[in-house]
Amino acid sequence: MPPPSDLRPVSFPAPPAPRVAAAVPRPVPGLLAAAERHLRIGTPAALADAVTRSHLDDGRCVGWYGPPAPGWRVAIDAERADAPVPPALARRFGAGDFWARWTRAECCCKLADVPIATWWRRHGLGTPSDGPALWRTLRTADLVITVGFAPNPSSVDHGVVVTDKRGKAD
Repeated sequence: MPPPSDLRPVSFPAPPAPRVAAAVPRPVPGLLAAAERHLRIGTPAALADAVTRSHLDDGRCVGWYGPPAPGWRVAIDAERADAPVPPALARRFGAGDFWARWTRAECCCKLADVPIATWWRRHGLGTPSDGPALWRTLRTADLVITVGFAPNPSSVDHGVVVTDKRGKAD
């Protein structure tokens, strides 16, 4: 079964009445649809100013340069598409579409602040269809990259202004 679409309905806990509009994912589907325009591949030093990054085993780095999405956190994960699947992981999770499933699970872990081993016990390399995260997995050059967004509970639920890595308010 393919993963849910990045444009699927999202279930959120009901925020306080004045903040309802903040939970609506208006900018996120557009950012995911245009993800290729917001990703850069280079050296870690060249991408030091990215909002978030993923480091590859060959020394390259992938950075996200999308605009802030108020009330949302962003995470990315990237792997080389032709990298061999570690045998132990292939035995445990299967080798089919491995890197796409891996990068999605890694993004969800980053967004939920959950270690990957904990995620495996709960979901394997799957992604819960009823969770609040939205994502898109794409192939760019020789890479499989997943970009994911999840509501920022502190800004949605409590009205706290959260700044991104560049110091801009969400």
